[in-house]
Amino acid sequence: MKVLWLCNVMLPMIARQLNMEATNKEGWISGLAAVVLEKRAENGIELAVAFPAPEEAFSQGGDVFEQTVSAAGGELVCYGFREDTANPHLYDGELEKRLGKILALYKPDLVHCFGTEYPHTLAMCRIFPHKDRLLIGIQGLCAVYAHAYFADLPEKAVNTVTLRDYLKKDNLKAQQKKFIRRGVMETEAVKLAGNVAGRTEWDRFYTREWNPAACYYEMNETLRPEFYGAEWNRESCEKHSIFLSQGDYPVKGLHYMLAALPAIRDRYPDVKVYVAGQNLTQYDTIIQKLKISGYGKYLRGLIQKYRLKEHVLFVGKLDSARMKEQYLKCGLFVCPSSIENSPNSLGEAMLLGMPCVSADVGGIPGIFSGGKDGILYEGFRCGGLSGFYGKTSRKAGQEDFPEASDRDREDGGLGTIAKRLSDAVIQMWSDENKMAAYCKNAKIHAEQTHDRSRNYERLCEVYVKIMEKSGSL
Repeated sequence: MKVLWLCNVMLPMIARQLNMEATNKEGWISGLAAVVLEKRAENGIELAVAFPAPEEAFSQGGDVFEQTVSAAGGELVCYGFREDTANPHLYDGELEKRLGKILALYKPDLVHCFGTEYPHTLAMCRIFPHKDRLLIGIQGLCAVYAHAYFADLPEKAVNTVTLRDYLKKDNLKAQQKKFIRRGVMETEAVKLAGNVAGRTEWDRFYTREWNPAACYYEMNETLRPEFYGAEWNRESCEKHSIFLSQGDYPVKGLHYMLAALPAIRDRYPDVKVYVAGQNLTQYDTIIQKLKISGYGKYLRGLIQKYRLKEHVLFVGKLDSARMKEQYLKCGLFVCPSSIENSPNSLGEAMLLGMPCVSADVGGIPGIFSGGKDGILYEGFRCGGLSGFYGKTSRKAGQEDFPEASDRDREDGGLGTIAKRLSDAVIQMWSDENKMAAYCKNAKIHAEQTHDRSRNYERLCEVYVKIMEKSGSL
């Protein structure tokens, strides 16, 4: 069967061969592609990949290009198309024409869209005529994330508008509205697709609410290759150090971690928090002062208020190898997000056998068992959001999105959640025997969830079921 993957980024394995900058995102898809290609003789899958490409890829003009690269001892056809990925809340009707060209060139039997976060997924769902052979793989859900976007931030922080925010029209309220718009496109895409692949009860709930007629398939993700085989060692790590995989926007919950840190420091004065990704708090040069965002200013204020400068270190964007090194260096992985589906960062930490602490939000309990794999603490609760935490008559993705009231924020409580987080960290570090048991259990659990062979076989099984159900096999 001819299968076309629609991805959010140019896969690193493709970017390197085209002499273009490789992203650190979605490297796990490259690993999955390699397995599919290596076993093409047995699975009968002829694979091609489509993705939004950077502007330099179109030096010869046009809005779509076709290239063939070497992969897994064979060849992989790839298609790049123009898309304004810097503004994923805006739908460009030209995407339908561009993706239509790719469909005409490749003529796939089945299309698999990895994620719903960008307009290209909706464009593909609109133009691919065989909805029963259209599969959407759920990663995050923008329509739901929008409800948790402010993540207990105080009203003052939500309303802050820096010069950067004003010029870019991108303060926190504007960012939330963009997520709402993305959610509207996302829900339409799910409603059009005949098939959905997910991995938690959380994503199953919402996708079934939006499209009860779609066939839902459980399909776990395979992680980046570097994280298989290595193992965390307590004796060689920096014991009272914490790793966060990112803190680029409020949903990732860095402010919860900063608010929790003073209580942890009281118990462990040498505590350090390492944060990967963009440093939003930079304020040393004139340019950095002009470019700081409202959320970055708020984070910087917390660091100053609690005298955390010597305890918080931003390590920048890391490739998979350096990311693994950072995990292994630290004494604890924390996921303080206000909402997640099943974050690969938590899966990577578990696979390495690290001690892990996570907020009990979204789909996380589906991949991480509190009290067995590590410690889960009660995190942000979306008041009025339909789902696991209460029913509402509001339709998914509806534009008239209500703001959380001050009372809601007090009840959810940045301080309350920060206290739960600090208690969880202190509890983890207070009992080495229990921590060792958590690490062992987490590794075993992750090896099952992210088993490469099992997940590859499941992928092939789902493709066959879709084709059989459509009458195409």
